[in-house]
Amino acid sequence: MKQFKKILFATDFSTNAEYAFDVAVTLATKLRAKIIMVHVVPKPVDLRSFYVPHISFDHLQQQVKREATAAMNKFIDDNAENFDNFEIKILFGSPYEEIMKKADEEKVSLIVLGKHGHRETEHFFFGTTADRVVKMATQPVMVVRHPEIKQHEVLNALRNKLGK
Repeated sequence: MKQFKKILFATDFSTNAEYAFDVAVTLATKLRAKIIMVHVVPKPVDLRSFYVPHISFDHLQQQVKREATAAMNKFIDDNAENFDNFEIKILFGSPYEEIMKKADEEKVSLIVLGKHGHRETEHFFFGTTADRVVKMATQPVMVVRHPEIKQHEVLNALRNKLGK
């Protein structure tokens, strides 16, 4: 029987991620597993080769990391309650690539993430991070859909963003 001792949980801080985190914490508590909490900041376009006054790319990245860490800490304060067996990782890059890389590095037994976070438009054109992780990961993946988020609501949000 497979032992689940480390669970990677990826968050985009959406409502669905909160629900998925509750599932991950429930599993981790019952299995006495550690959660590696990951948030991936998509890497911005590197403008160092262009003249952009008063902007240091490295300074901007440090500031984004501080903000992401603050958001992660708030997410934990709001959602972790009595669970404290976790590590926080703020990463930069392609979300699905960084999730899979960290899962391999940490030798996790399971990846847990939410379905449909903030970017319904991107999902329509490119597929979700969850879709890509499911297709590419070597570990088992649990994709959690919030029971109150209906597919028609996602489609309506997409139509509103596209102006149709």
